[in-house]
Amino acid sequence: MSERLKSLSERLDAPLLVTNLTNVLYLTGFDSSNAALLVEPGGAVTLYTDFRYIESARDVPGVEVQLTKRGMMQALGERLKGSVQFEADVLPYVEWERLKAGGTKLVPTRGIVDEVRAVKDEDEVAKLARSAKIADRGLEALTAETWVGRAEREIAWRLRELLHAHGADELSFESIVAAGENGAKPHGHPTDKIVERGTLVTVDWGVRVDGYCSDCTRTFSTGGLPDRLREAYDVCLAAQQRACANIKAGLTGVEADALAREPIAAAGFGENFGHGLGHGVGLMVHEAPRLSPESTDTLVAGHCVTIEPGIYLPGLGGVRIEDLAIVRDGGVDLLTSFPKELIEVS
Repeated sequence: MSERLKSLSERLDAPLLVTNLTNVLYLTGFDSSNAALLVEPGGAVTLYTDFRYIESARDVPGVEVQLTKRGMMQALGERLKGSVQFEADVLPYVEWERLKAGGTKLVPTRGIVDEVRAVKDEDEVAKLARSAKIADRGLEALTAETWVGRAEREIAWRLRELLHAHGADELSFESIVAAGENGAKPHGHPTDKIVERGTLVTVDWGVRVDGYCSDCTRTFSTGGLPDRLREAYDVCLAAQQRACANIKAGLTGVEADALAREPIAAAGFGENFGHGLGHGVGLMVHEAPRLSPESTDTLVAGHCVTIEPGIYLPGLGGVRIEDLAIVRDGGVDLLTSFPKELIEVS
């Protein structure tokens, strides 16, 4: 049995039916569009899939493989007996109905596999670091080109080309390129807006390499800035650096968030920082833990998190500065290395 499955089984007091396909992939290495995994407290593991994937499933070590119909939940409802835990934040209600119809006692759970998955081993850290490095190189190549006079959409597409040219398997998410007043939208989509001189341009980008994601944000200037935008940049950068210097294992997500939120609020921009400081990254670009005022998580060594304060000024522009970091007992190791001082692009 793999260490991941062993760690999970030791946490269980009843069988757990894993239906989140990313969790199935994490636990077994099995990648498909239709699979479920039953993990029992004693260590027994059963992998269910349909005819399309059954031969690949038989190559997975340490698990019993069972063939099911394509409509898997109905089939499992007829097979599973007794009390079974399920991933309540993943299983759709209609599938829950099909599973329950067989008479199994279903017990909702949340976050059991996520807690295991959130702590990265050194092999995962190496993949995350490679993903971040490729992302850095792609953006560096983009900064050598002209931005002013080009549309946000065109720049985002060019960034995609450069990221693939530097080794990305795919993007972690659709890149954000937000110029001028569009920068006040934290998750705005690239538009046909032309990048003008004398403003800020925020770029949020990431790639997936060997299954693992990166996530980074930098904000650039296109020349002399209004005083308010320059002040926002300086405040955001100082807050982000403070968080990077002080986040460590043992802090709660709320405490980590406060490291950046407090100086931003003290500078008068508190109402302009409306999202959390960060989130976990791994096989998915958003996973546990969360760094925010509402977080219930506590950081432990091995968590991979973003550190991304932002200041958004409607009608004027915005700034966000984001690093990807591995939490350690005494601090963090930054995986992103692209400079954070304000860079002017032409």
